Amino acid sequence: MLIKNSDFSKSFEPIIFNDTEILILGSLPGKKSIELNQYYGHPRNRMWTILSKITNSEISTDYASKKLFLKKHRIGLWDVVHGAERKGSLDSNIKREIPNDIQSLLLDFPSIKVIGFNGKKSESMFNKFFKPISSINYVSLPSSSPANMAISFEDICSRWSELLK
Repeated sequence: MLIKNSDFSKSFEPIIFNDTEILILGSLPGKKSIELNQYYGHPRNRMWTILSKITNSEISTDYASKKLFLKKHRIGLWDVVHGAERKGSLDSNIKREIPNDIQSLLLDFPSIKVIGFNGKKSESMFNKFFKPISSINYVSLPSSSPANMAISFEDICSRWSELLK
């Protein structure tokens, strides 16, 4: 079956630095993030405000400053999925996913000590394609997606603060 261009989504290149210690893995960028060419670009996605709160640091709204924030706090971003068929932005609509080469990334960046899964879908897809590495601490996180507003900001920040322990 032919996949319509509008139904095929691709992830971005990782944002990662030589001294990255924490890698946050999402599933696949949503339509708004793809449109803006920015990780977590949807204005209602809480990822940037969560990171600001748990690090007790301000994050500017421009994307270049957000990347500098990540570097300062030794945080990297990537997605488990390199590309997939998906209508809309919901993780539940991801089909025929092709994984990113996370194993190679982890070999290239041995400073990574913690992987946080931004939502259940990223974790389940990681487990489908990859084996855990014993030297890395894996943390399940509630999704920062606007589709996950059932959890309060205080509770989500409390859970995400586990990345820093």
